[in-house]
Amino acid sequence: MIRHFVNATCGRLPGAEWSDPWGGGHDAWKVGGKMFACLGVNEALGVAVKCADVETAQLLIEVGRARRAPYFHASWVSIPWGLVAEEELAERIETSYRLIRGKLPRAVQAGLG
Repeated sequence: MIRHFVNATCGRLPGAEWSDPWGGGHDAWKVGGKMFACLGVNEALGVAVKCADVETAQLLIEVGRARRAPYFHASWVSIPWGLVAEEELAERIETSYRLIRGKLPRAVQAGLG
């Protein structure tokens, strides 16, 4: 269920592209070639998304809204299915997308729609 929800949410975002960079069934979503969401083979671990900074990620972990995302920078968190409502999960994905897209060169951003 989480895989379908995450893929549908990411697929609606302008310029979002799916890939499986490591093989074996990962769903990595990128914008302008930069990842903004990743769902591993074991979807029970949740979807990894970027936060604005390490402090925001730590706060989400401390208040129980996310978990540490293994193998990712400390500014990323993992949100397991069922830990938050679908609306909050979608918002976390969209925030990650906006953060990554906002760091792309203006010319690349302009071409994304």
